Amino acid sequence: NYKKRTNVMPYAQIDGIRTRYNVVGSGPPILMYAPGGFNARLEQWTELGVYKRLKLLDHLPSEYTCIIFDRRENGESGGRVEAVGWPHFVRQGAGLLDELGFDKAHLLGGCMGCPPVTAFAAAHAERVLSMILFWPVGGPKYRINCQLRFARHLSFIEENGLQAVVDLVHSHDLNFSQDPRSGPWVGPIRNDPDFAKKYVAYDLVAYKNILFAMVGALFDRDTAPGAGAEELLAMDIPSFIVPGDDDAHAKSAAMYLHECLRGSVYVDIAPKEQSEENIPPRIIEFLGGVGV
Repeated sequence: NYKKRTNVMPYAQIDGIRTRYNVVGSGPPILMYAPGGFNARLEQWTELGVYKRLKLLDHLPSEYTCIIFDRRENGESGGRVEAVGWPHFVRQGAGLLDELGFDKAHLLGGCMGCPPVTAFAAAHAERVLSMILFWPVGGPKYRINCQLRFARHLSFIEENGLQAVVDLVHSHDLNFSQDPRSGPWVGPIRNDPDFAKKYVAYDLVAYKNILFAMVGALFDRDTAPGAGAEELLAMDIPSFIVPGDDDAHAKSAAMYLHECLRGSVYVDIAPKEQSEENIPPRIIEFLGGVGV
């Protein structure tokens, strides 16, 4: 009953924010929260590191409708100066499902796309068929590095002001992860002159308070951010976890999710051994065992 849907529409207004997306394949829907930290563009599924190697979008669309998109504040999606937390990303994903007419979907998150997946499941369990958590971010080094990134941006605006941020963003093509001075609104500043104009006029004290609140909302623990432990323990959603093992994707974060998510499948394959041959087939097998 699923029709093939490719390039349905490049943009949608979700929660008052422009969202760039694409729909590839046919079958039950998979809402895919992109990897890449603060550069979570839909292209990361085919261009970034392990995802480029595994070629998930060469395999999943043959049986599933893959919904890929730029997370708000990233790529060509828009944004809004506010204390962004995981619920904001949940609203974006849920709104995109509404836009496309899907009541339920499998959720797949890569890297920093994993916390929105668990937060989505906590908020809308009735809409989640399953969760695939690929290289979930987390661990003490991840928390510290993210907090330091925001601190570097804060220091830059205190010394130079918000106009300097706009000038910096337009002087290069780097993202917040690559140049922390640029701040978390690089994409909208670069792509939307009206946004940039409003950004420069923002009250500096209010802006700094937003940054403090945003850090507290996103990076408040040394495990895996997203849904809280009590919320994870209460879930009854089929879950599939593929661990990373570096400073941003601590193996402990993946194991923590496995311990909290009842009956979850933990793929105990070292990152360097994860391949197109041993990961996509397991994901498809897992999805095939989940009722729609």
